Amino acid sequence: MDIKVTGRKIRVTDALRDRVEQKVGGALKVFDISPMTCDVVLRVADYKGTKERAVCEVTVRVRGTVVRVTATKDDIEAAIDEAARMTSRQLRKYKTRVIDRRHRVHGEDLPSVEPGTPLADTVAKGEEEALEDEEELVRTKYIEYTRLTEEDALVQADLLGHDFYVFRDMVTGNVHVIYRRKSGGYGILKPEEEEPTA
Repeated sequence: MDIKVTGRKIRVTDALRDRVEQKVGGALKVFDISPMTCDVVLRVADYKGTKERAVCEVTVRVRGTVVRVTATKDDIEAAIDEAARMTSRQLRKYKTRVIDRRHRVHGEDLPSVEPGTPLADTVAKGEEEALEDEEELVRTKYIEYTRLTEEDALVQADLLGHDFYVFRDMVTGNVHVIYRRKSGGYGILKPEEEEPTA
């Protein structure tokens, strides 16, 4: 599988590209799942009050689902290694929570996975970029509303490490928002027209 590697404030040398292919590519080869694409961004982040740190971001798209991890270390090689480990954990979680469940429901054979791979107990979460001015609109992103069930939307929010996830409901076709509550658990925002009548 081709892995697209780009650099920001870092020159992507042949050695770095080989390391990504070996480490991240190795994490992806464990799973016999297609189609799958992978983008890796290597960059330097300047955090307030600290020295510059190396960051490796991995974005894997598999069967309409996005799995994203971000690893930050003192040097780029260590960041690549950590991102590969995090990617492997997330893909195991994806397979267990999404692929296995769907196949059990439909009675299909499961994709092959290397024997003895343990299920991760924790979810690796990507680091959020700090906003210099919280009152300023700093980014516009255009998205496609994927048709999902509420359960699948929860899984997607968890895989991305996001506090919320916007999707189009599989049944009604309306746009819903799943969000993480500060007091624990998730909530969901639905249009008023779906409110049940007393």
